[in-house]
Amino acid sequence: MKPNAYTQINLHLVFVVAKREYCLLPTFDIELYEYMGGILKNNGHYPLAINGYFDHVHLFLELNPKQAISDLVRDLKSNTSKWINESRFLPGSFSWQSGYGGFSYSKSQRSNVINYIEGQKQHHMKKSFRKEYIEILDRFGIEFKEEYLFVFFD
Repeated sequence: MKPNAYTQINLHLVFVVAKREYCLLPTFDIELYEYMGGILKNNGHYPLAINGYFDHVHLFLELNPKQAISDLVRDLKSNTSKWINESRFLPGSFSWQSGYGGFSYSKSQRSNVINYIEGQKQHHMKKSFRKEYIEILDRFGIEFKEEYLFVFFD
């Protein structure tokens, strides 16, 4: 009998549109989130919540440890960029900014994170993405340099 690996890793990912353009439009954002969910499932991950605002997305998933987080983000960004461009949802060329945020949560925090991600549109009526992202970094005790954060225009 071979030993098995047993994991339960809840991961919150955040990444943003290049130049922070407001182009994740209601005309296709739900399809985008469903497409991202398909990418996650095809790579053995379990999507828990996917949502965003016009210029960024939040994904919450149960991670399959067979794929490195950086490889997962690369797959998500490259496949969704290609899909958005081939579908011609936007007049120009779409791309994501380099970089991402990745944060782990315990199973007991799942419902809070899911509710937070599902409420993104309402959340950003009160708080800028810059403020939100820096608060997340601070909450996790992550030291950062301003010049290495996403490009912020607010």
